[in-house]
Parts: sequence; structure tokens; C-alpha cells
Amino acid sequence: MRYLIILFFLLWFGFSSYGQFTLSGKITNEKNQPLTGSHIHTKYLNNASNPIGEFEINGLPKGELRVYISYLGYKTCDTLVDITEDVVLNVKLKPSETNLEEITVKQKVSQVSNSLAEQQISKESMERNSSKTLAEALKEVSGVSLLKTGTSIVKPVINGLHSSRVPIFSNQVRLEDQQWGTEHAPNFDLNAAGKISVIKGASGLQYSGDAVGGMVVIESTNVKQDTLFGKTMISGSSNGRGGTISSSIHKGNPEGWRWNALGTLTYFGDREAPDYVLSNSGNRELNFSGDVSYVKETYELSAFYSLYNATIGILSASHIGNVTDLYNSINNQIPYIIDDFTYSIQHPKQAIQHHLMKLNYLQKLDESSSISTFYSLQFNKRNEFDLRRNNENKAALDLQLTTHSLQSDYKKEWTQFSFKTGISGLFQNNFANPRTGVRPLIPTYVRFDTGLYGIGTYEIKEDLVVDGGIRYDFSTVEATKYYLKSRWTERGYQADFWGIIVDETADQWLTKPQFTFHNISASVGVRKDFQQDWKWLNNISLSNRNPNPSEFFSDGLHHSTGQIELGDLRLKREESIKFSSSLSKKWNVFSMEVNPYFHQITNFMYLRPVGFETTIRGAFPVWEFQQTNARLFGLDFHSQWNIHSNWQHKFSFAYVNGEDLSENQPLIDMPPMTISTSIQYKKEEWNGLLLELQSESVFRQHRYPDFNFETDIIVDGEFVPVIVDISTPPKAYQLFHFYSEMKFKAFKKLDTTIALSVQNLLNTDYRDYLNRQRFFVDEMGRNIQLQLKINY
Repeated sequence: MRYLIILFFLLWFGFSSYGQFTLSGKITNEKNQPLTGSHIHTKYLNNASNPIGEFEINGLPKGELRVYISYLGYKTCDTLVDITEDVVLNVKLKPSETNLEEITVKQKVSQVSNSLAEQQISKESMERNSSKTLAEALKEVSGVSLLKTGTSIVKPVINGLHSSRVPIFSNQVRLEDQQWGTEHAPNFDLNAAGKISVIKGASGLQYSGDAVGGMVVIESTNVKQDTLFGKTMISGSSNGRGGTISSSIHKGNPEGWRWNALGTLTYFGDREAPDYVLSNSGNRELNFSGDVSYVKETYELSAFYSLYNATIGILSASHIGNVTDLYNSINNQIPYIIDDFTYSIQHPKQAIQHHLMKLNYLQKLDESSSISTFYSLQFNKRNEFDLRRNNENKAALDLQLTTHSLQSDYKKEWTQFSFKTGISGLFQNNFANPRTGVRPLIPTYVRFDTGLYGIGTYEIKEDLVVDGGIRYDFSTVEATKYYLKSRWTERGYQADFWGIIVDETADQWLTKPQFTFHNISASVGVRKDFQQDWKWLNNISLSNRNPNPSEFFSDGLHHSTGQIELGDLRLKREESIKFSSSLSKKWNVFSMEVNPYFHQITNFMYLRPVGFETTIRGAFPVWEFQQTNARLFGLDFHSQWNIHSNWQHKFSFAYVNGEDLSENQPLIDMPPMTISTSIQYKKEEWNGLLLELQSESVFRQHRYPDFNFETDIIVDGEFVPVIVDISTPPKAYQLFHFYSEMKFKAFKKLDTTIALSVQNLLNTDYRDYLNRQRFFVDEMGRNIQLQLKINY
């Protein structure tokens, strides 16, 4: 209730201002070309310029008003306007001397690489997906696909890689939220992001040396000096019969104080496939984030805090009791549990809380150099509840992860050269509660990391830039783990690891395994700008990734997936070399970008199905972490065609080919080829009318390994041998989506947008190869969503 009260006051605060004058004008560049989407910030209200560069802000009070006008790649205009009547303000912005690509993707400490393709998620896309997950918003980037467990647990996949290989950074802090699990979604509220960037490669050495697949970098909303603005978004969806309300407010005063505050409430019941209810697929979220900073000419102090709080139902039909259930689910294509729609979330389910706190200090040493230091604390509590006869409210898996991070960076810029170096440290403690009545999937452990990096960028000439960097990482992890003696013998650990046994019980060994790693990561690249707006980027990077706790120590039933997972103490670190290139071109009405890449990974770790194991609770599929040598190559393509002043067409294509070189077979769980297109009509004069039709074509994955296995099931009281097909990918599918919106003024001054969208317009029934629950149910059916956005 208190969160709803907070949201109410945020709304009331935004509605309470009053004014009577209008500020309007046109924003152009020095060639008198309109700058569409320029941001106009005032103390009271904000707006953006339309396709011909014009803007209008109504309801301004009488008096002196500071106005900020900004556009990507141009210097911000800061001017005072005396409002005594309606005012026309026409502004010509000058190009910024700062590299445009760096501005597009990163600001200040977030610059990653001049030689690596980076895509920024548009503000419009984030708002459209406000009731969805972070990963679903990232899907608009070609080469990004989704790894799903049901409808609400979604992880981003970049060029075929995911989880620990794709770290997520929120305000420079790496999210430590048990990200090793394929069914552990990023603990982040999409509405809290001011800017999101996708980096397809391992060149962000100031962040990490183990981002084998790439990284996602998130920044909070940047608040200008002397401004006050906010936003409330309310959405309702037919599928799940729920919605999301998110409200934020942002304030900056002339003295240097700036702050953001945001609250989000999400509430959904069971989702539905075209033909049946996806029982126990509801979810809840109650999130908050806020930051405050004090910015002066020579230094900056800031503090940040966020809370992610979610309860997620796990599909009832995905928890099988024996091998016969799995075989029947795969072959019958109908879930064996279909209940009536309900908002109730029963077991199995996940309950997650993630707290993140950060303190940061930046000191400018002179006009060209600065030093910054931050400390962060994260606490992640993950409870996974299983179907149990007794102790229904006791979690079967109870993990508490505490992470302390400290990092200091120094940056220096010269006329043609810039250099950045830093040192970081991390201490992490994972506590696996032993009082759940179930042996924990991963054990209690402590981990210590330290890293040192240096990166530089040299502008040989205006159209030729090279960059490079190197990083050293030290990491050690020590666990306290019980092994069943039978499992210890089965895994053949006695010969290699007898020295880590410290005690025993009747049927278990108590062990203290410890591992230490020394890793070197490096990157070098070049960017060349040609005449007529051609741009060519090339980058080669070396990265190393240590086995995570799940890959080392997993030993038991993973309740969110209904499968037994086994780690391996013999695993070695992954060694990755990736070459990527990007060629882009911009014409007056057409732009395109093509990104080929080649990726070689030694000791590639993956989870492989190896059969079934019968326990006192039933028969469950067994998946085992193994290593191989892998090769991935692929191509991402994106284009945009402004057909007419009102019409726009977008096209994207993604293909990845993954090969297990050791076994001479395809890699498991590689995304199939996808093609996405959209056609958009926009008429600014008709209250900003926007109509968009999207097509999403996902081809069948024909390259997959055969991990099917033979077992016996009971038919008419007798054992019958059958083949359990867990390998064959589902058929190809095509989906259509529709989006529309109109804008108007509420209460004569509030910029208000109403949007109506339909996902899966034709209510197509289909299954996705990268959904861990594809064996049991179809994907979600048609979803009609109504959204209201109020800017104040």
C-alpha cells in the first residue's frame, strides 16, 4: 500500500503546476535541416521536436525561464527566455566535437570501444515494453534473441551466447544475481533505465574480461540542471489479465543537486496459449530505484539504490513425476495439467529480491583528466519452491548472495589520444541454506576477484581511429560442499580430488574445493570513416571465462527446470577469440549496417542431456556440464528506409552457426535464423498518429545435435522401450504484431500518449526452440495491450 501512496503523490506532484503561455519554435542544424526528436527541457515541462523540427510547450507561467535544447551529436543550447507572452524560439545547433559514436552508446565513464558495433535501445522501444522484461526490449537489436523458461523468465542471447557470458551492468555495477542459471532472468526493472546499450563483443575491458558473448550496459536517466519532469505509464494486457504501472520523477536544481525516483508495480495472472491456459504462469513485481547526485565544476558525488522484488510462477505442467510424463508431453503436445485461469501463484515458483547500492565520487584533476571511485553492495535472495507434500511454505532452494565491489578509474585525454586505466576488487559470499530439507543445487562458497586494466584510443586522423586495451584478472573461489559417496565415486573424483575431503558422515563426504585463476584479456580495433557516410569498424578480442559455481558444483534437482544438473570439478577456463566487423552507410532516406563475426572458443562449457535418473521423488532428466572446442560465426543485418515523410520501413536479419569441433556436430541451443520487418505510418498533424505492422519470421533450426535417448515406459502394465525426443527443434513460425499511438494534451498542458498494440495478431500457435518449456506447452497466444503515458 505504501508504494501505491508514493505513486499517487508522484502523480499529484506532476499535475499540480499551472501556466498560461506557450513556447514554440524550430530546431535545425547549421544547414537549416530539421533535427527531428530534439529534446527541449524546461523547469516545468519538456517536449521533443517533430519530423520537421518544430516543437510547442504550452502552459508555462510568466517569468524568466531557462531552456535546454539538446540533440545527439550536437552541443546543448542553454538559454534564458523571458516569458511575458507567447514566445517563438528558433535555434540552430552546432555539431559537437566529441565523437558521435561514443555519445550514441556511452557518456563519460561508459565509453566502451570505437571499433566495435554497439546498438542503443530506443527510448520508444523501452516505453513500449514497459510491462515486459529487459531481455524482450533488447530483442529489437539484430543478433539478439531470447532464452526463455516459460513466459516471464527471459534472458538475452547475443550472437548465440547467454547467461554468464553476457554480463549486465547497471550504472557501472555488474549485476550479481545468480546469473549462471538459464532460468534466472536479470533482476532489473526495465522502467528504471535511462539508456540501454548492447555491445556485441568482449572489448569492454574497463568492465570485465570475461564477457565472451558481449554485454549490456544500463545507465540511469541523465538529469539536466534546473529541470523538473516526470512520467507515468499505465498498461493493461488481455493475456494474463493484468498490467503494469510505473511512475518516475526527476529533478535538477541550479545549485548542482540532481535526483531520480521511480516505482513500478506489475501484476499478472495465468497467461494463455491459443488453445489452453498456461497454468501457474502468473507473476508479480514491486520495484523501486532512486539516485541523488551533487555536481559541481570540479567534482561529483552520487548515491544510487534499487530494489527488484518478484514472484514468478513456474508452469505446473513442466514438473514431471517420471519419464512417462515427459514422453507423453512431448508426443501428445498437450500439457497434462490445464486448470482454469487464476491470479494465484502456486508451487512451483520463484521468489527473488535483489538490492543494489552504490556510492560514487568523481574528481576532475584538470580540464583533461579525472579520477573516479565507486563502492557497491548487492544482496540477492533467491527462493525456489517445489511441489512437496509437507512444508509447503519452505523453499526447496534458498540462496543468499552478498557481493561487495570497489573500483577506481583514471582517465586522461590529449588532442589525439585518450587513455583510461583502473583497478577493481570484488568479495562475494554465497550462503546455501542447509535447512530446506533438500540438498542445495549449489553450495556455500566465497569468491575473491581483483582486476587491472588499461585502454587507449588514438585518432591518427579525423577519419581513422585505433583503440586497444589489456586486462589482468585474478580470481579464487572456495566452496564448502557435501557429496554423496555414491555420486563421488560415480564422478570418478577419488583419484583427482581426495585431498579436498575434510570430513565424512555415514553416506557423504564433506569437501572444501578451491580454485584459482590468472587471466589475460585483450582487444585491438580500428575504425575508418569513408566519404559519403561509409563507416567500417573491425575488432579482435581475447577473453577468458572461469567456470561459474553452477558449472563446478551443481549436484541435484534444479526445481525451476525440473531436471537434475551435474557440475564437474575438472572443468577448465574458457578461452575465446572473436573477430567482428561492421560496415554501415547512411544515405538521405536509407541506412544500413552489416555485422559479420567469427568466434573460436576453447574449452566451451555447455549443459548436455545425458539421460534419466530415478529418485524417491520420481524420474528426472539428467543434464551434465561438459566441455568442447566450439566455433561460431554469423551475420547480423539491419536497414531503415524512409520511404516518404510519413512512411518508414525497417528490416533486420540474424544468423548464427555453432559447431562442436570436438564431436563434429552442431552446438546445442543455437538460435535459428530470424527475419524481422516493419512498416510504419506516422502523421504528426493528426495528433502524432503512428501505425505500425511488424512481421517476425523464425526459421526452423536444422542444425542440432542428437541427444535423444532410449528408455522404458509403462504401457498397459508392461515396460515398453521408447525414444524420448528431446532434441528435434519445433517447426518454423511467423508472427504479426500491431502497434498504434496518438498524442494529445491532458488538462491543457500534459503531454499524453495513448497506445494500442496487439502481439501475435493472428493468435498463432507455435513453440520456440530456445524456450526450456517447449516440451510441455505452446507459446503465448494473442495479447491486446492498452497503454497510457503521461509526461509532466
